[in-house]
Amino acid sequence: MNFDEVIDRRGTHSAKWDKMEAVYGVPADKGIAMWVADMDFRAPDCVTRALKEMTDFGIYGYFGDDSAYLESIRWWMSNRHGWEVRPEWIFTTHGLVNGTAMCVDAYTRPGDGVVLFTPVYHAFARVIKAAGREVVECPLVNNAGRYEMDFDSYDARMTGKERMVILCSPHNPGGRVWTEAELRGVADFAKRHDLILVSDEIHHDLVMPGHTHHVMAKAAPDILDRLVHMSATTKTFNIAGSHSGNVIIPDETLRARFAARMAGLGMSPNSFGLVMATAAYSPEGAAWLDALLAYLDGNRQIFDAAVDAIPGLSSMPLEATYLAWVDFSGTGMTAEEFTARVEKQARIAVNHGDTFGSGGENFLRFNLATPRSVVVEAVERLQKAFADLQ
Repeated sequence: MNFDEVIDRRGTHSAKWDKMEAVYGVPADKGIAMWVADMDFRAPDCVTRALKEMTDFGIYGYFGDDSAYLESIRWWMSNRHGWEVRPEWIFTTHGLVNGTAMCVDAYTRPGDGVVLFTPVYHAFARVIKAAGREVVECPLVNNAGRYEMDFDSYDARMTGKERMVILCSPHNPGGRVWTEAELRGVADFAKRHDLILVSDEIHHDLVMPGHTHHVMAKAAPDILDRLVHMSATTKTFNIAGSHSGNVIIPDETLRARFAARMAGLGMSPNSFGLVMATAAYSPEGAAWLDALLAYLDGNRQIFDAAVDAIPGLSSMPLEATYLAWVDFSGTGMTAEEFTARVEKQARIAVNHGDTFGSGGENFLRFNLATPRSVVVEAVERLQKAFADLQ
């Protein structure tokens, strides 16, 4: 595994690299793509071998007997997260944006409110609004560069129309690993307001050294009757193109409602996603992940040290994910001004903070899952773009 290898992804139908000029005006030939949340690293060899076996066989029929796939999920959740999952709890969706949309469809009706702790992953609000539901924002508190929750404030915002709350755990874009006490607070909030709790834990494997992710089902086992857990191999192993996600529902009643919507929409997983996930959730995949985490931690340290040295910029301490959340409010610039410096001068394509909801207006999100030389080049460009502040 050579994470230092620079792989040219231009012209490969990469959303991250091939669309940055159209979306952000960052030139394709000289720009650095640090926006879409996939990695510039090859997937583990075990995944590639599994796909090669499929292509060597050359017949791509309907997938049958998913017992090995379900067992791989059970094994991974038990060994990496200490949670014992039963095969019958698991649904496979076409990624977790689709999983989120399915939850909204199965458990709410048009006009219902869905609670988000903002700023948060922008696709949540997009699918909620597209489904004719109302986004109810509960802003996180930025306490000296660390996001925290204020449940007294959130309680006061509830109107009785809310039917669901979606938690991003670990948090994207802030990189927080929520404590067991914070997760307990979210669970109690859901109980007080009779909300279905959808816990999106897609980044649960991408946790920095010194931090531990807690599965919501273990942190608050008394709320399994209202809990929907979402996780996937896609972020962990850089196989997002497989569009495969796991929706795990311990409660029989909630499972029946979800299964009914899956059946009503005629949904079933693709064989490539199942084969890739089964190969990834293995001892070889685990060893690859451990090496990846050490590499990402090195990238994080280099990026944070360089960015924090620029007056007016502050990178939120990254506890999980590979997505740096940089605060530009100390520059005194408008969002248009600091974003132009990043995109036009530094020629880096990044996610705009306001797309993540309230509280993100003065931020930009940078993807650090790229070879170290690219991270070094990016911070050098940032330092030049903001040289007048130094």
